Amino acid sequence: MERIKRFQIRGVPGWVTRVKFENRIVDYWAPESGAEHLLVAHDGQNVFDGHTSTHKNRTWEMAQSAIRVSEGLGITPPLIIAVFHSNSKKEPVGRTLDLSPQDIFQSGIPVTPTRKINISLDDLRGNAYLDLIADQVIPAIAIEHKFQVNPEKTAMIGSSMGGLATLNGVARRPDLYQTALALSPHWTIGGKPLVESLINALPKPGKHKVWMSRGTKGLDRDYKPFQDLADELMLMNGYRKNRDFESKVYERSGHNERAWAKYLPSALKLWLSE
Repeated sequence: MERIKRFQIRGVPGWVTRVKFENRIVDYWAPESGAEHLLVAHDGQNVFDGHTSTHKNRTWEMAQSAIRVSEGLGITPPLIIAVFHSNSKKEPVGRTLDLSPQDIFQSGIPVTPTRKINISLDDLRGNAYLDLIADQVIPAIAIEHKFQVNPEKTAMIGSSMGGLATLNGVARRPDLYQTALALSPHWTIGGKPLVESLINALPKPGKHKVWMSRGTKGLDRDYKPFQDLADELMLMNGYRKNRDFESKVYERSGHNERAWAKYLPSALKLWLSE
């Protein structure tokens, strides 16, 4: 783990630390009083730092929301690890390669991107990306902060392709993550076969929680039939609505950080409430 810098953000005590694992940049924040919960977020560019966010100065305000929700529940805020995707001028599809459910697409489900991008299934690296987080990023940061990882208090969160990576991450490592918080999962990249494969790959209900959402504007407008199917499969598989599973529809809400930041507290409450 190579340290790059530390910086502060408005409304959040302490420091956000930026580090590098191989070629992967990671930002993380830990409450000064210590933490019991761990939240791993995709698209780390958009989590803390307005200078790196997709839309300048528009972030998820994740630490601020986590602090408010935790205070309301009378608990310590979580340690938040924000993992950057690898889009670049040299590799404009890096994010898709990182966040795609690799095994599902390589099993034969066709990729149907909403825009013309050249992707080879052999180039998908979703497994390596998730393994890096589980096997290197989390352990190294936990050691740095003398943090004890407790799977029952560990969640993964992401939006759009990050929503798919979140569901896939919990499906692949149910021993590490108890909760999946998937905002606006980008179902249209694989349609019905993707929904069926990914939802049915999730762990059996009993120890895990799943929170999903969609808006009604922009890309989110196209998710309705697929999210409806996902909700149906969740219930068929034994998850119980408003207990260990929630699926929200946000009217007049679009596909962007501003929208996700607004309803992030609802997702955090499902996870952090005992």
